[in-house]
Amino acid sequence: MDSLQNVHKPKRTLLEQLVGQLGAVPGMVAVVLGGSYASGTQNDASDLDIGLYYHEAKPFSIADIRRVAELISDQESLTVTDFYGWGPWVNGGAWIHTAQGKVDFLYRNVDQVKRTISDAQQGIVAHDYDQQPPYGFYSVTYLAETHICIPLYDPNNVIADLKRSVEIYPPKLKKRVIADSLWSAEFTIVHARGYAAQGDVYNTVGCLTRVVTNLNQVLFALNERYFIRDKQVMQTIAGFAHLPSGYVEQINRALACPGNDVSALAKSVGEIEEVWRSVVALPEVDYAPKFEV
Repeated sequence: MDSLQNVHKPKRTLLEQLVGQLGAVPGMVAVVLGGSYASGTQNDASDLDIGLYYHEAKPFSIADIRRVAELISDQESLTVTDFYGWGPWVNGGAWIHTAQGKVDFLYRNVDQVKRTISDAQQGIVAHDYDQQPPYGFYSVTYLAETHICIPLYDPNNVIADLKRSVEIYPPKLKKRVIADSLWSAEFTIVHARGYAAQGDVYNTVGCLTRVVTNLNQVLFALNERYFIRDKQVMQTIAGFAHLPSGYVEQINRALACPGNDVSALAKSVGEIEEVWRSVVALPEVDYAPKFEV
């Protein structure tokens, strides 16, 4: 597998073994390598994230997945969930400790992925805050996963076809994410000012991080990059072409010490509002608020 040259040999041997075993499971549509190894950001301690794709009308057997997991686990107990055991988007899988490090199986419903891609092409997006910390799951992550994943078993070219469908960042998705996220940020800033004036640390800080989360989504869409996760997101954004000067530094400064009294909190809100204005002022942004605030 030439595409696995960035995986160290012991892990690569394990991965090749798993592909053979998983590919033989009835109902297995495709097996892909995702996560840091797919994006090229791995290190020696990185997990192997393996996507297991199935059709919702004829899924594979969880018992078969457990048997494969047990073959490589070096612990007596391991976690193997049913479908949607982890929620509606990160919809189940397995956490496995092996002699070569941690391996994660991640179930993916092919039909759900296709629907999500089709929706995104029409500018329809979803955000499930409760799915995972710290800021939830964005449906565009399915497009990001599809874009970067490395197919290891794809006999009917299902993944290959999906990858072609996300080669171009959908214009309607870009427009929708930018407009909705900037409005959400502006609306949240209004509330942040009120909380800061009351010396309410909890709610002020919550508003500040919410605004930054919205602005990050704007910058991913503006740069036509699919958002995949919050981990290391600021390092990723720092390399974007369309970015206000000092964006990352200013945000880190404001969030690192927001303060615990009225004047300090108000200052932090002002700093984040300044960042919001710098994003709105980018030449590529055409923004109008949904309502007068």
